Amino acid sequence: MWKNVFSAVSIEEVLNILAEKKEKARIVAGATDLILEIERGVRHGIETLVDVSRIPHQDQIFLDEDGWIHIGPLVTHNHCVASKMIVEMGFPLAQAAWEVGSPQIRNRGTVAGNLITASPANDTITPLMALGARVTLQSIRGSRTLPLQDFYQGVRRVDLQPDEMLVDIAFPALKSNQRGIFIKYALRRAQAISLVNVAVVLTFDGEHVKKSSITLGAVAPTIIHAPEAEEYLCGKTLSLDVIQKAAHLAMQSARPISDVRGSAEYRRRIVEVITRRALNALATHTERENFPKRPVLLWGDEQYPHGHLEKSILHEEGVPIETIVNGKPYSIIGAHQKSLLRFIREDIGLIGSKEGCAEGECGACTVFLDGVTVMSCMVPATRAHGARIVTVEGLASDGMLHPVQQAFIHDGAVQCGYCTPGFLMSAAKLLEERPTPSQEEIRQAMTGNLCRCTGYYKIIQAVEDAAQLSRKEG
Repeated sequence: MWKNVFSAVSIEEVLNILAEKKEKARIVAGATDLILEIERGVRHGIETLVDVSRIPHQDQIFLDEDGWIHIGPLVTHNHCVASKMIVEMGFPLAQAAWEVGSPQIRNRGTVAGNLITASPANDTITPLMALGARVTLQSIRGSRTLPLQDFYQGVRRVDLQPDEMLVDIAFPALKSNQRGIFIKYALRRAQAISLVNVAVVLTFDGEHVKKSSITLGAVAPTIIHAPEAEEYLCGKTLSLDVIQKAAHLAMQSARPISDVRGSAEYRRRIVEVITRRALNALATHTERENFPKRPVLLWGDEQYPHGHLEKSILHEEGVPIETIVNGKPYSIIGAHQKSLLRFIREDIGLIGSKEGCAEGECGACTVFLDGVTVMSCMVPATRAHGARIVTVEGLASDGMLHPVQQAFIHDGAVQCGYCTPGFLMSAAKLLEERPTPSQEEIRQAMTGNLCRCTGYYKIIQAVEDAAQLSRKEG
């Protein structure tokens, strides 16, 4: 476990700490990967977590004069999903970001963190590689920029020195004659790791392919290109025969392993199948068909949520975490090595939020952190300092249950009850964001919440009824 947490308010502070601590310090932004790695013993010797999540202006997405889109180190997956610029001019990345985890995870997990974790099954690396992305790394010694493909040295190994911070991700915006797509194949519809994924970016000259970029994920130690397929497509139109041949060549580039989720041969076959689907979609201009026009973010009525600190702070033994939970101020000493969930339950004494999985899968621990839904088991407790938190105990107001709580009781959506707090939190935030959600939007909102009693039909009905009740009360 880490010994202390430094919550920074500037990149300069971060670089100075990294220069001093080196291997003993580790940057956290969303922390959705790192907390699990520490708890599972994958990361050793980390004494100081450097929390960069509240450094101002690092969650921006912008287009420069040279036509490159820049993504700041605090841009989350949901920032990409919500970005009109990414959807219009970097669409494969928007698709991949939408496929990551659940709304709660997408609200915390950053694209930069995804790249640094460097799992070959991570979703955003594949489209960024196909888009020709580069990363900029900075230390007190200076900065360096390198192509994304050169950043990777093997499974979970990147060219990032202990004193460096990834400060920028950039890729050339897609032009009017370029289109792209990302397809993920997994063993379930949400909250799933890629069994295989593929990104395709094509440059057209009329109906002919002028240039192609095809990248494959989860089929080699790092994300790889399919060079034979890329070369074959150049100069050709996307006929059925050409698509089939290119998909077969992409399959031959894959070098997967067999594991508990699938055999190597199965993965190779899936590469061919989803590459063919990707090329068919681009040929028929249907690549955007399944991407939601208004994705559910669970931000409520916020456009770009923030939670900045006024000044940096080192949380160590004897330094209190000062926060507001359900409108009440608290000052707690001795919780700086805990998760936010444990902090809420053990130190604040609010036990409505539950630990079902401790790895961001079930959603029973869902709370609002500075207005945004998050999995509290995946957040360091120190993130609560200077923040506003709402738990399930805070949904009721003036002695009256929230409409979602009333509907869950009325419709019998509460079964064993263990998962119920998380569902209530997700549903309440959805109704704040979408007062009249469709059934599909309700399903999107609930993808981060699991019900082991399989009561989803009643839950969906309860959210629909709560929306009607909210309108009547409003």
